[in-house]
Order: sequence, then C-alpha cells, then structure tokens
Amino acid sequence: MADIEREAMEYDVVIVGAGPAGLSAAIRLKQLDADLDVVVLEKGSEVGAHILSGAVLDPCGLDKLMPDWKDKGAPLNVQVKKDNFYMLGEAGEIRIPNWPMPPLMDNHHNYIVSMGNVCRWMAEQAEELGVEIFPGMACSELVYREDGSVKGVVAGVFGLEADGSIGEGTEPGMELHGKYVFISEGVRGSLAKEIIGKYDLQAGKEPQKFGLGMKEIWEIDPAKHKEGTVTHTMGWPLGGNAGGGSFIYHMENNQIFIGFVVHLNYKNPHLFPYMEFQRLKHHPMVAELLEGGKRVAYGARAISEGGFQSMPKMTFPGGALLGCSVGMVNVPRIKGNHNAMLSGMAAAEAAVAAIKDGRSGDELPDYETEVRTGAIGKDLKKVRNVKPIWSKWGLTASLMLGGLDMWTNTLGFSFFGTLGHGKNDADATQPADKHKVIDYPKPDGKLSFDRLTNVSFAMTNHEESQPCHLQLADPDVPVNVNLAKYAEPAQRYCPAGVYEIVEEEGKDPRFVINFQNCVHCKTCDIKDPSQNITWVTPQGGDGPNYPNM
Repeated sequence: MADIEREAMEYDVVIVGAGPAGLSAAIRLKQLDADLDVVVLEKGSEVGAHILSGAVLDPCGLDKLMPDWKDKGAPLNVQVKKDNFYMLGEAGEIRIPNWPMPPLMDNHHNYIVSMGNVCRWMAEQAEELGVEIFPGMACSELVYREDGSVKGVVAGVFGLEADGSIGEGTEPGMELHGKYVFISEGVRGSLAKEIIGKYDLQAGKEPQKFGLGMKEIWEIDPAKHKEGTVTHTMGWPLGGNAGGGSFIYHMENNQIFIGFVVHLNYKNPHLFPYMEFQRLKHHPMVAELLEGGKRVAYGARAISEGGFQSMPKMTFPGGALLGCSVGMVNVPRIKGNHNAMLSGMAAAEAAVAAIKDGRSGDELPDYETEVRTGAIGKDLKKVRNVKPIWSKWGLTASLMLGGLDMWTNTLGFSFFGTLGHGKNDADATQPADKHKVIDYPKPDGKLSFDRLTNVSFAMTNHEESQPCHLQLADPDVPVNVNLAKYAEPAQRYCPAGVYEIVEEEGKDPRFVINFQNCVHCKTCDIKDPSQNITWVTPQGGDGPNYPNM
C-alpha cells in the first residue's frame, strides 16, 4: 500500500506502543521540553487493553520518572509482604528458603500490580503534560526517508478486503512523521522485527530467547486470601520437558493473579504449554487455594528471555527500540517493567539533546550507551548466565550454579564469563518421532478449562472480513512439513486455539487459522519450527481487551 496518498502529520517524536516504555518516554520528553510535539499510537482499543504482565513491579523506574507517584494516585496499592519459593512434585512441595538467595531476588520493596491499570494511569499523566495518545491506531507500516532512515509510521488503516486489497470502505490511514521514532511495541512486534532485519541490529549478538506466559485472574475464598503474598514455583508439571514455572500473586479485593511460564526452547513438539498450565492448577497446593473461587480473566503473551547478551543494537537511523522490543527482562526476578520505564526515559533524554542540537533522523548513540552501561545493563548483566545454565544443564544446575553466579556477579565477576544461548527457539524444536506423545487430562471445568472457553475471558475480537494477520510464507508448509515432521506443533503451542489441523474422511488434512481467537502473544512467530508464520498487526482496536491484567 506504499503508493497510496495519505495525509501526514508532523511531530517531534512518534512513539509506537502505550506500554510502560513508550509512556515513560512520552512523559520524560514533555518533562524535559514542554514545547515538544509528542504522539503515542496504541493498537489496543484503549491504553492497557493489550497489556499483560505478572506483575510484581520494582518501583525504581517510577521513582525516577515521577518521584511523587504516590501523591498522584498511581495504582500501586499492594506492597509485597511475604515471598515464597517452592519446588513442586506431583503430590507435594518443598519450600526453598529465602536466605541463600541473592539480595536482588528479594521482593519486599516491590508492589503487586495490574500493569494494564498502571499504564492507564501513566497515560493520564502523559496527557496532562500535553502528549497526544491515540488508541485503536495500529501501526502497520514504516515510512522511510530517501536516505534510508525511518521517517515515521502508517497508522489507522481500516476496512481492507480479506485479500488485502483496497475496497470501497477502506480507510487508508495516515502517516505520522517524527524527527525520531520510538518503537515500543512489546515482544516481537512487527515493526521492530522489520527494523532489526533491515539494519541487521542482531549482528554479533546471541539470538533472542522467549517464554510463553499465560495468566488467569481468580476471585478466591476470602479466608484463603493473603494480600501481599508472592509465590513462585518450579518443577512439576514441566519436569525435564521444558524450563519454566508458575507465579501466584495475592492482589487486593480477594483476587489472585496465577500464571505459568514455559520457556519456548523446548524440544518435544508434543508439549502443550496451555495444558501444562491447566494441569498445574490441580496440584494439591494450588487446588486448595482455588477451590471455591472463580476465574474472571485469562490472557497470554510472549516474554523476552535472552537478557543482556541477546539485546540487539537499540538505535537505528531515525529512532530507537525501547523496552521489550529490545528484551530487558531480568529472568530470575521475572521482572522487566522497571527496565522498560528506564529505557523510555533514556531514549527521551537522548532525543531531547539531539533535537536541541538541531539534529533529526540520525541515530541516538547516547541512548545505547546508557542502556548497556547504566542501571538496565547492570541489572541484566548480573543474571546473564541463569537462563543459558538452565537451558544447557537443567533446573537443578540453574538453582545451584545460577545462584552462585548471581552472588559472584554482585561482587563484580563471574566464573562463567558470558554464556551463549545457542539455537533460537524455533530451531530447538525436534522431530516428533524423537519424543513421546504427552497425555494430558481433560479439563474439569472447575479448576481447569479448555482453550476456547478461556479465550472468551480474554474478550478478544477481530473483525472477520479483514485480512488474516497471521501470514504464511508458504501455505503448504504446515501440512507438508510441520505436520509430517513435527506433528504440527502450532496446534499446541498457541494458547488461544488459533491453529488446527482438520482431517476429514477421504480428504487431505487442512491447516486452519482461526485468527479471530488471537490474543497477540506472538508465540507462533517465534516457535514455528519452519519460521513460516509472521504476525502482523490487525486493524486498530482489534485483539484482546484485558481489564486488569
């Protein structure tokens, strides 16, 4: 659609994505120079609609951005009071004591939050400063200058025909140009993926690694609710099949956040991450907590897990990648929101300095330097070997050697140096005939649920006549390659039931994409063993509508 004539709007800085990174950048820009024209474009129907995180928030980013956040009414209401770690077996659990853990693992100064609600509040603060925020505006294309730098984005395209062509009702959208463009789409965003490829930003870095995080909100029996309690588990039900674990956070109003993370470098294509999550809830410790309660929300998203050694170059001609578009999650802490906020502030400071110098459309090297050598880099460098140790030698080694490495890193050295990650998550998938099929119990409809029932609690919706936003490079690969060799794992790794193989008597198998179910987790773009699926933005406002995730 590059040849379509569109209206254009000019800004000093264009920000794609109203998550913690993008909103922090917007706020910091206006704090530094109130006269700057700043716009934030958000593909969700409202700010927060597509935000899903655990979340236990380290407030260090918010402290730096708005030291008076408490007075401004930030929705950080539940401070962590108790921190539990358990190793699960099928029938029981062992409490892991807190005292051997490095200080960075302590949660007692942190807050249990809904990051969706935190972002809604941050958007209010940004708008009070004069930031323009446009929800329901998916950014579907990049706009380049003649010199190859990023000039802006195309946003607000609606009403394309199912085949992608222009119809009578098509709204072509508009171009939003900036002196600098910040990409803060979250994990595996389509524009960030294009930029990383175009400018070869991953060159010389380890491949990015990912996990799949699934989360439910439950209202539980008040007698069982312990506001401020944080619990993390490892071990069962995944065992040696995959890395990962669960979290259970006791929020206010007798609600808990319960979630499950599966590292996507698993080998067995028969693994069914969603069903592993559902099985977890039947563990005696978890089932006792949930019985008598009810699930009120569900969602899923990918998590960047590569850490320090996997962060691509963050700057490109005309802009910068922020937050999870880079990958700033501290894996053992299961925290990245604080780093996302700090990255937004650092990018804003670099852009303001450049604009004051009369620059535009070039790179912002001061941002890259600050991220790698400042608070974010120091946070991630200390834990850089935990994930590769787990991947190479398993959970027990990760607990022992990874814990030792975190301790020594607090003293400024590591016995391991910096370990690599090896294969990307797609290449880690092995042929199905090398692994046994895993038998999962049927959901009981009380503690565990089938995918389609749970997806209804994500309130996701996509207008059905638009082009499918899950694009196949080759439509024959799912059946001819992935089904034949890998038992088509898309049927299982998708936490929303988007993909299915339909087999009818007398007919060849068919690969069906139910894109209306998609919750924008991006797992298919990451884990497909043939790398045949590309996730792109659907039209603005479509997707999940998370209330309190």
